[in-house]
Amino acid sequence: MTPGTLVDILSWTLMAAGMCFYLTGALGLLRFSDFYCRLHAVTKTDTLGLGFLALGLAIASGSLHTACYIFLIYLIAMASAAVNGQLLARYKLEQEQSKDDS
Repeated sequence: MTPGTLVDILSWTLMAAGMCFYLTGALGLLRFSDFYCRLHAVTKTDTLGLGFLALGLAIASGSLHTACYIFLIYLIAMASAAVNGQLLARYKLEQEQSKDDS
């Protein structure tokens, strides 16, 4: 086996693992009944899925410059996912509290 083949196998394995995490998150979104459980399933699995995909793509690119761009995109996506998850949970909690007060 050549080193190029090993890199391809590693990168495709990481990307496949990322897609499996995305699939698991989608199933959790469909399966769970509570809003907070759904939000937890989607945010956690998407973060891991994107991490594996980004790592697989960075390895497959073969360029340090491209890998740095992929890592930067990954950091921005992680930060925005955390903020969005927090905002969605806070909005839902405020809605539930206003219903209870009425």
